[in-house]
Amino acid sequence: MASLFSKSLSGEDKLKITKQEFDDLRTFIYELCGIHIPDNRQYLMENRLINRVRALNLSSFGDYYYYLRYDSERRQEIDKLFEVITTNETSFFRNPPQIQVFQGTILPRILDVLRQSGRRRLRVWSAGCSTGEEPYTLAICIHRALGSELPLWDVKITANDLSARVVDAARSGIYSSYALRTTPRDVIKKYFEPHDRLFHLRPEIKRLVSFGRINLKDRSQLRRVEPSEVVFCRNVLIYFDENMKRRVISGFYDNLTSGGYLFIGHSESLHNISRAFKPEHHPGAIIYRKLD
Repeated sequence: MASLFSKSLSGEDKLKITKQEFDDLRTFIYELCGIHIPDNRQYLMENRLINRVRALNLSSFGDYYYYLRYDSERRQEIDKLFEVITTNETSFFRNPPQIQVFQGTILPRILDVLRQSGRRRLRVWSAGCSTGEEPYTLAICIHRALGSELPLWDVKITANDLSARVVDAARSGIYSSYALRTTPRDVIKKYFEPHDRLFHLRPEIKRLVSFGRINLKDRSQLRRVEPSEVVFCRNVLIYFDENMKRRVISGFYDNLTSGGYLFIGHSESLHNISRAFKPEHHPGAIIYRKLD
């Protein structure tokens, strides 16, 4: 999950959303998934939802709200709602300092501990995985780190997002050159196969990642994720209010194994949210380690 309400429609005359309709819809969205929409996003919500109102041949945003609440087809439309209220802007090897810390410091540290304990089982969780660039980046890092040793390991990256559409896109493992804009050339050459201006991820990377939908507000869904050595949840917390942030971070704490690591967005912080993690300062990145 990336930026929220970052684009607007223009041109043709549009229906107008009233303050009451805006309040009803944003309360409903918060109840569903914990995304907090500030007061100053009324116009942008109008632009994002107007096509759904028209697609259903409804006459107002109020009618759309009642459709979401009570119509027999509401579940399908809620999936569409999740698609339009989130924008998935991401790329492979996004925010290189964090990826470098994971690949060069955190991952070798974890692998050494697991080897010494006799356990060759690694679990990583990408929460808010969007179209898959992040978990596949982590899979590439793990593949490079383990090399010929990989067949001896049980490795699984769990990748989740709210939107069914982006999860389906992630499973395909097919990307444009734009998604690879921050990817080292040697990585592209080794792990992708070009086909008609698109790039297909190689099967040995795809098989390391398991995709599924998740609603981070639903604690029972979080509990079903296998205990992880590392959790990535980048550029998601900024769309939650303080209460929701605490709930999600608490869920990550419970999921992480002893001494596990949490990666959040470079502009995000656990300050005033949780004291259960110790911040580790690395060049260009702060990583949070679970305190036992």
